[in-house]
Amino acid sequence: MPPLDLNQQPDQLRSLARSFEELHDRVRDLAYTPGTDALHKITPLLLAAQELTATALGHLTALDNSAYTSLTGSRAGLEALSATVAGASLACTDLAEAISANPYEGAPFAGYPADDAQVRAARHGEAIPRMSSHLKEAAHQLDVGASACHYLATSISRSLPTTSPRPPQTVAKLNDIQHSALKSLAQGEGRLYERMQKGRSGTRVAVKDGTRISTATFQALAKRGLVTIDTGTPLLVGQAITVTEQGQRALVQFRPTATPATTAVPAPRTSALPGVRR
Repeated sequence: MPPLDLNQQPDQLRSLARSFEELHDRVRDLAYTPGTDALHKITPLLLAAQELTATALGHLTALDNSAYTSLTGSRAGLEALSATVAGASLACTDLAEAISANPYEGAPFAGYPADDAQVRAARHGEAIPRMSSHLKEAAHQLDVGASACHYLATSISRSLPTTSPRPPQTVAKLNDIQHSALKSLAQGEGRLYERMQKGRSGTRVAVKDGTRISTATFQALAKRGLVTIDTGTPLLVGQAITVTEQGQRALVQFRPTATPATTAVPAPRTSALPGVRR
């Protein structure tokens, strides 16, 4: 697994903070009627809170196993993120408690009378304050989680060493065959497949326009960072090929190989054949 890129973490944590804020607003502004309506509306909120908990836990695990731990103040950052995991989990608990406090309609046990309108109204009246309390606490936990993510994103940004701007990258030079292959791959839908030939396994490249691309040509493009493949997909299914930003620049700045100019050679002058008069 490649090392964690800390430069990407602030943006990812801010995105997580926005997810916490969006869910907070949904929980805070929830309008419902006790019973089936409440169940249908609170259930997706609980599932979303569970997903946020898992995402926050993933960030915590990744940062704890990265070079972030060597940065000044990283302990406080990890503690803030662990508190975020706990807060998201507590929000899940409160949403589940709201579902548990929700009054449900159903047939009673044999021998017991069914609820009339007055009894039903009383059950709803008892449930609503309990449900509202749990929803309010869930919204609070989500709000705290958003603030913690923003704090950690800022903390990481300030802790990262400043780097000088990167020098401009040189554009890879392509020969005509490589250019043709890269141009076809840039149309999209290119895939790398595994094939069997004479008892040996190999790879082949398939592209949208049917251009034949040899494995050697594709490997040359990949080695120079002009294309990437989706290694998460099996070769038997076909790994998607993507032309990188470097590859796009190489296409734009490609200059075809100059064809050597040919000089016309004048035909030799022939003298008149003997015996022929002009």
